[in-house]
Amino acid sequence: MLLTTGQAAQELGCAITTFRRLVHAGLLPGLSRRGVRVMVPLNVVQALSERQHAPLNQLAAKEIAVLRVDAAKPVQEPDRDWIGFAATLPPSDLLAALRGWWRCDPADIAAGGVLPVTLSGYVVAVLTGLDRWQRNDESRHAFPDARLVGYVTDLATPQTTITAQTDDGRQLAELLLGTRLASHSGGAIAYVPTHTAD
Repeated sequence: MLLTTGQAAQELGCAITTFRRLVHAGLLPGLSRRGVRVMVPLNVVQALSERQHAPLNQLAAKEIAVLRVDAAKPVQEPDRDWIGFAATLPPSDLLAALRGWWRCDPADIAAGGVLPVTLSGYVVAVLTGLDRWQRNDESRHAFPDARLVGYVTDLATPQTTITAQTDDGRQLAELLLGTRLASHSGGAIAYVPTHTAD
C-alpha cells in the first residue's frame, strides 16, 4: 500500500513539510511518483513510527547540544559546497556541510562531547571532536576538528555508515543513529538534558 506525503505525515503526526524533508534528504526507500505526487510505502511509514527514542541517559554529560538541519542545499562558500544533510553526500562533503557556522555557545557543545544531527526529529548523523572552535564576524561558530563518526543512508531499516576511527566514536554512532530525538529551538542548535544521574 502506498501513501501520499500528506497521508504519511498524518500517520506520523507531523507536518507535511517535516515529512518532506526526509524525502528530499534521500532517507526513505521505495518511493515512487504518480504525476507530481511522491508515494511512500506504508511499511516505510510504520518503520519510522517504530523508531526508538535516543537513549540519552547512556551519555556521560548532563546536557548535549543537538544540531537541527534541513535537507542539503548547495551553497557558494569557501569551505563547503553544501549545507544540511543528504544521504547521498560523500562523508567529506557531509562533514563540511554539518560542522558550522551556527549561533551557539561553543563551550556547551564541547562539554557534551557529542553532537547528534537531526532531520525532522531523527538522528541522521553524529559528530565528535568538538573541543576547538572558530568564530566569524557574524558571531557564528564552527568546529574545524569535528569528526563524522557515522550517518544514516536509509531511515526505515535503518541502514547506517560508520566512519568512526575509534571505539568510542563507533559506540556513539551505533547508540544514536536512526533514533528519534525531539528538540526545540528557534535556531539550528538546541540543548537537550540527558537525565544522567549525578
